[in-house]
Amino acid sequence: MKNIIIFLLINTLTFFVVLAQSNEAGKITRLDKEFDKIIGADSKPEKVASGFLFTEGPLWHTDNFLIFSDIPANRIYKLDASGKAEVFMEKSGYTGADSPTGEIGSNGLGYDQEGRLLLCQHGNRQLVRIEKDGKQTVLADKFGGKRLNSPNDVACRKDGTIFFTDPSWGLEKNSNKPKREIAFNGVYRYFEGQISLIDSTLVKPNGIALSPDHKTLYVADMPKKWYSYRLHADGTVKSKQLFFDASSITGIGHMDGMKVDSKGYVYCTGPSGVMVFTPKGKHIGSIQFAEIAANIGWGEADRKTLYATCQTGVYRIRLKNKGLK
Repeated sequence: MKNIIIFLLINTLTFFVVLAQSNEAGKITRLDKEFDKIIGADSKPEKVASGFLFTEGPLWHTDNFLIFSDIPANRIYKLDASGKAEVFMEKSGYTGADSPTGEIGSNGLGYDQEGRLLLCQHGNRQLVRIEKDGKQTVLADKFGGKRLNSPNDVACRKDGTIFFTDPSWGLEKNSNKPKREIAFNGVYRYFEGQISLIDSTLVKPNGIALSPDHKTLYVADMPKKWYSYRLHADGTVKSKQLFFDASSITGIGHMDGMKVDSKGYVYCTGPSGVMVFTPKGKHIGSIQFAEIAANIGWGEADRKTLYATCQTGVYRIRLKNKGLK
């Protein structure tokens, strides 16, 4: 009887702790039975397109196709349902007359409360909005009279408050080596033309996302940590706390992009792929693609497909919950 009990315990733990589904496009690891609420038994990673330099910022366009950044190429691409890619925007992150190399293109993409496209531009070192007529409006390029580093990712509240991260990736890896003016890597809040600093203490703030009720802001920090910020009604910060510390998890992925679904589950690229957390910060499972995921975004009309930009390719997987825009 004792041996039977041990056998059953081992198999139960195996099911809930290390059960994995895999194919050549990736692998799914279930750490908790709650992960079954996220992803069905038949869902599998799928490679959609490849051949790019370094992909980032997947965003489902309002005209029902995917757009994403190719940072070194300084372009945004459009991807149709068949996986065919074409250029959506040239000089998406750097509009200078010279031709520097490195991480100069656009990175994170998003929409404001009116559905206007937002671009985090590395080379131009600014956050811009694309107006309905196609013109670009600079929302943020300086703080305290000093030029930003290289805006990385963006999230927008229903009231128009825009949050963005500003690490120094674009400066460090851009061959023309522009002068750095702000000593820290910040997290910022933009509202009605005013920019305020949320946090200057993170090492390399990167991905950023909002909870379904827009009362919590999540931010990824490159040394294997994520933080959550409770917000006041006006979007200012009430408190900050550690959401999850992945220091003990080995792997080759990074704290980069993140998104939240309609149920409040948080999806973060990290050392074990796209790591999925409950709203309270419990890691319940991971989705690993064949290439390292840099960022993620919701797609298709029902927003139940998770797209991932992974180095030179774009991948996707069908999930159960609807993603937030």
